[in-house]
Amino acid sequence: MTIRGNSASSLVDWFTNLFQAIGTVANAFWVTIRNWGKTYHPIRKTFTEHFEYPELPLTPAPRYRGFHRYDLTSCIACDRCARECPVDCIYIGKERVEGRKGFRVTSFVIDYTKCMFCGICTESCPVDCIFMGGVHDLSAYRRDYCIVDFSRIPPEIAWGRATLNPAAVVASKHVVAPVHGGPNQ
Repeated sequence: MTIRGNSASSLVDWFTNLFQAIGTVANAFWVTIRNWGKTYHPIRKTFTEHFEYPELPLTPAPRYRGFHRYDLTSCIACDRCARECPVDCIYIGKERVEGRKGFRVTSFVIDYTKCMFCGICTESCPVDCIFMGGVHDLSAYRRDYCIVDFSRIPPEIAWGRATLNPAAVVASKHVVAPVHGGPNQ
């Protein structure tokens, strides 16, 4: 008799679990249908949201931390950003300037395959020569195109006056001499 009692309660548990699973799936299906209906666009007769991303860039939030901007002319090569970086993705090449005090930046490289966009490098900079930009897409087909040397990129792109895009990064890989033109030269 105890065997039948256990099998009856297990059968009730099984049906309870079955109806609970069906209810959960039905609820999820209702949420999907509701959101699908909200995205219907009557002019285009489609059920999708329309983002004109490649043609019109997305507007990032005001405090968005995108790909860095770097001002080569105001950098004093103190290495604080590289030391403070928790993932070691910033590499600074520098050489001593003869006859003067200080260093000249020969390369300022950020490896975006490692960078986690925390912004600690921008907070530790004493002269505010590095800051977070608003660009969110630097997609590339090769991994070495995610390693950006800001001293080889033209200043209008590195300073943020023009867009940091994959084509500019690829073009900077073919420059033989670094781009200089500031007080650190």
